[in-house]
Amino acid sequence: MKVHLIYKRMTNKIIERDDEVIADLRNTIVAKAKFEDIQNPLYINGIKVIENGYTMLYFALIGERWDILKIYDNEGEFKGLYVDILSYTRRYNNTLEMLDLLLDIFIFPDGKVYLLDEEEIKMALNSGIIDKETFDLAYSVTNEILKKIKKREFPPQIVYEYSLD
Repeated sequence: MKVHLIYKRMTNKIIERDDEVIADLRNTIVAKAKFEDIQNPLYINGIKVIENGYTMLYFALIGERWDILKIYDNEGEFKGLYVDILSYTRRYNNTLEMLDLLLDIFIFPDGKVYLLDEEEIKMALNSGIIDKETFDLAYSVTNEILKKIKKREFPPQIVYEYSLD
């Protein structure tokens, strides 16, 4: 089974693709996809965590303002969790639609946490791509998740129930 993903960025970039469904749990979709069209690999703290060809299991939780990507390199090694901060996640039958709010969080397997793309969201605010309300929403959702990570209440258990194995 496939799910059609429509992933919108505040910068008017839209990614559309059909991904393999691993589990359809009504309010949560677990799907599998490969990273493609990445212009530059993503390095965090000197470690390559995303590159074309890497595999992601993603967890789209309907109604939440975030999703989670469980990232594996080409050898199947778990690289970490990438959390997209979203305005919304909606489902229409076999279509998922998400609106990205530019901020992201990366969690390494050892538990180290990094906040990503703060420069990007500040530039978007300063150039009028987003308004102050959207900027504040992104940080509000991000701070809520960071607090939950500190208390070991995030990510949700479902993330540990699925892997490439």
